[in-house]
Amino acid sequence: MLPAFRRTHVTSNAIGLLLHYTLDLSTAGGLGLRRVVWMASVINGPSIGAAERMGFKREAVLRWALVLPEGKEQGNGRERRKGDPRENLVGRDTVVLAICWDDWENGGEEQVNAIMARKF
Repeated sequence: MLPAFRRTHVTSNAIGLLLHYTLDLSTAGGLGLRRVVWMASVINGPSIGAAERMGFKREAVLRWALVLPEGKEQGNGRERRKGDPRENLVGRDTVVLAICWDDWENGGEEQVNAIMARKF
């Protein structure tokens, strides 16, 4: 999300519309998925916060989940492995959050709808 739209109705509505599309049953125009996953760097507090506000629950932290491309210096902050051919590249830890169909049907949808309906 572009910085100008973070923590605004644009972000909330975009996430809410995607959740409706993915979790609503096909009879209601959705895909009827059982689970939607959100993944973010452990240092990306705004992304994690947005997911949690929209009803996602933290499930895990995947340590050393990614090797970031050259030029990216903000990784997991841990020491790099000596002798690794890509020792110069930083790693990223990733937070896994999810919302499942039962979360959605037991209050999650109402939570999302309330956020989307707020007045500005």
